[in-house]
Amino acid sequence: MSPTLKYISAYPAGLQQQVRKLIEEQRLGQFLNEKYPVQHGVANDSDLREYVMALKNRYLRKSEPLSKIIYDNRIHVINHALGLHTFASRVQGDKLKRKNEIRISSVFKQAPEAFLQMIVVHELAHLREKEHNKDFYKLCEHMLPQYHQLEFDARLFLTLLDEAAESSRDA
Repeated sequence: MSPTLKYISAYPAGLQQQVRKLIEEQRLGQFLNEKYPVQHGVANDSDLREYVMALKNRYLRKSEPLSKIIYDNRIHVINHALGLHTFASRVQGDKLKRKNEIRISSVFKQAPEAFLQMIVVHELAHLREKEHNKDFYKLCEHMLPQYHQLEFDARLFLTLLDEAAESSRDA
C-alpha cells in the first residue's frame, strides 16, 4: 500500500515520489538519521523554557514576554499542529495584560535537535508576525537560515513516525 504523505501533500509530485521510494525501501529513517544524527537533550518543560528563552533573547529580545513554555501531549492529535503560540489579552483593573504562551508537541521530545529548533523558531516568529506571510517567513529565515529545508525534513520525520505507527498496528 502506498503511503498517503499527508505532511508533504502540498509539495511537488516528483518530490513525493522520491519520499515514497525511500519509504518503500525502508530507508527514510536511515536518510534522516544520517542527515540529523544529533538528538537534543531538552527533556522537560524547564529545559524547554531555557532553550526557547535563549533563542528569544538572541533574536527577539524586545518582543513581548512569554508566560508559559511547555511540551504538550495533545497538540499533534487535536490541532494537527507541531507547536502553538497563543496570546490572550485580559483587563485587570485599569490595565490591559497580555499573556503569550508557546506549546511544543511532545513528539519533538525525541527528535533531532534541528527539528526542535525549527519548531521553536516558528513559534517565536509569531510573537512579531501573527500570520504566515512573507514577513513571517523572512523572520524565520533570519533566526534559522535553513528554516525551509528543516521544515520539510521535519515533515519527513513526522511521516516516518506515522509509518512506524502504522506498521506496528499492522503487526
